[in-house]
This record gives sequence, C-alpha cells and structure tokens, in this order.
Amino acid sequence: MSYQSMEEAQERCEREGIEFWKAVQLEDADERGVTEEDSWKEMKRMWQAMLDGLDAYEPDRMSRSGLVGKEGGLMDAYRQAGDTLCGDFMAKVMANALKMGCNNACMKRIVAAPTAGACGVMPAVLVTYYREYEVPEEKMIEAMYVAAGVGQIIANRAYLAGASGGCQAEIGSGSGMAAAAICHVKGGSTEQLGHACAMALKNLMGLVCDPVGGLVEVPCVKRNVGGAVNALAAADMALAGIISQIPVDQVIDAMKEVGDKMDVSLRETGIGGVAGSPKGMEVMERLNM
Repeated sequence: MSYQSMEEAQERCEREGIEFWKAVQLEDADERGVTEEDSWKEMKRMWQAMLDGLDAYEPDRMSRSGLVGKEGGLMDAYRQAGDTLCGDFMAKVMANALKMGCNNACMKRIVAAPTAGACGVMPAVLVTYYREYEVPEEKMIEAMYVAAGVGQIIANRAYLAGASGGCQAEIGSGSGMAAAAICHVKGGSTEQLGHACAMALKNLMGLVCDPVGGLVEVPCVKRNVGGAVNALAAADMALAGIISQIPVDQVIDAMKEVGDKMDVSLRETGIGGVAGSPKGMEVMERLNM
C-alpha cells in the first residue's frame, strides 16, 4: 500500500537509512510486484516521454478552438531578445511550461503529472534544469520518484482532479511535486523536500478551476507557468533553510478542506471564475456555434 503521509515515508527513510526517492521506488516495486530495476525502467520511460514531449512542440500549431498554441514560441522569442525581467533561465522555464500546456491543447503526447491540465509544471522545472546544468540523468529519474511519491500522498489525503478540488488540486499539486523534486536535485534533505512541497501548496491554496468554454486551455496553459515559477521559489526557500511552520501533511489536509468548501461553479464546470466573465461567455457562444 502506498504511503499515506510524508511523515510515514520520512519515518521509513530514517529507519532504513535511505533517501526519499528510494523509499518511493521500493514501495512502487512492492505494490506492483516488480523488481527495482523494472520500476526504474518504467520511470525512465516516463522521463524520456517528458523530454520528447517538450521537443515535439510546434510554435505555429494552434488548438482547434484557436485559443492557444503559439504562447511557447512567443516566450522563446521574447527570451532570445534578451530583455526579460526574470532572467534567461526563468524565461526558459516559462516557455517550457507554455509549450507543454499548448501540446496538451493541441492533442500531442504529454505526461499527465499529476494531470493533463498541469502537464507543463514538472517538465518546465525538471527538464529545463536538466538541460541548463547538465545534471546526470540518474539524478533526474530519482527526482521523478520524489515527485511521484509526493503526488501519491496528495492523492491519498486529498485529490488531484480539478473537478474535485479546484485547480489547487492540479496546478497546486504539480507545483508541490516539482518543488520537492527539484529540491532533491539540489541536494535537499527529506525534511527540506517536505518544506518545499508545503510552501508551494500553500502559495496556491484556494486556486479555482474555471476553464473557459470547458476546455483545458484558458487560463490553464498560463497557470502552468505560475505553478513552475512557484515551485522554484518554494524550493529555493526550503534550501535556504526556511521552513513551513505547518507540516506538509497538514497543508495537504487543509487543501482538501478548502476544496470541499469550494462552490461547484469553481470546480471545472466552466461556469464560474473567468469562465463566467463576459469574454468567457462570448468564447463559449462562439465555440458552441
């Protein structure tokens, strides 16, 4: 049975003298009845799919609705002009988050980590860092295990679907997963992984799911950027020694409470939030023609 809390996973790490990623791998192998080697091969396959998905982006391709598609290319062009506010690396992160979100809208292959709507957060953080700093691939696959373990705990204690808990369950969870994962890549401790995840989740708590026209395009694609940037900020804070005063498991429980109280119009119905704005309704009418 998968871990029900970060505390449970951390206790195993301390008891057996292993890293968090290894505890996740061992649990995966045991739960699926496979060897550690087979578990690693499967995670490597998903990592490669993430790399391939990013490379498959086409800047001139638009979604069928015509709402999104070019954003990744526009961000690339802006970055290459050399006058960004956040610097070259962060601009690459933003561009890659947009590219994967557009890929999803354009029906290209993506890795739903944790969901299709949040598919740009993890690759924006992990793939960009991997290629920018030439990190060994083995370290990135370990980071994938970290993200998977965090995601499973969130799923066990709360939820990952926007229809259940708003976009905090999708972009928020993806941001928490990415924050813990990149924290591992940077040498963070098991405790720091938890703090990074907790801070990322808290920053996006209450985020509603309000897709215009019911499509996972607006504002979803651009929210992947927010999730990726937030993940890096949370990881940097954790690595600096800043802690979340609220333990990560309790933050996840709070996220569930907030999602349960969220009005149904703000949970992927395409009715509330920006979906219900005058422009959102205009788009809806056009798409239904």
